[in-house]
Amino acid sequence: MNRLPMSSAASALLRALIARSGMPREAVLLTDVQSVDWRSLTFNGERHILELRIPGPLSWDIVRRMCDGLADAEFSIPGAIVADINVVGSPTRALDGSTSVMIEALTVVAD
Repeated sequence: MNRLPMSSAASALLRALIARSGMPREAVLLTDVQSVDWRSLTFNGERHILELRIPGPLSWDIVRRMCDGLADAEFSIPGAIVADINVVGSPTRALDGSTSVMIEALTVVAD
């Protein structure tokens, strides 16, 4: 198994999303992750894009549970605040029954 390199904020965000799904870690596959530094005049942080794939016949329900109300969700990430988070586009269902979803988030350093 290959592990994608991730910042601590991206890793914590992934764990929080998996917790929202209600599934064990091995049931949610991280297919891609990108994090870039982000700065404003008053804040520092990172912009993240996480691409996830959930296999199995119940994948659509799992993605819905993970993503419903995502923009208004509260996250507990040590040292960071999730300032913005959204699903990019719509989740897609593959012929094998798996569902893929792309999530974009902005985390800022908590002082």
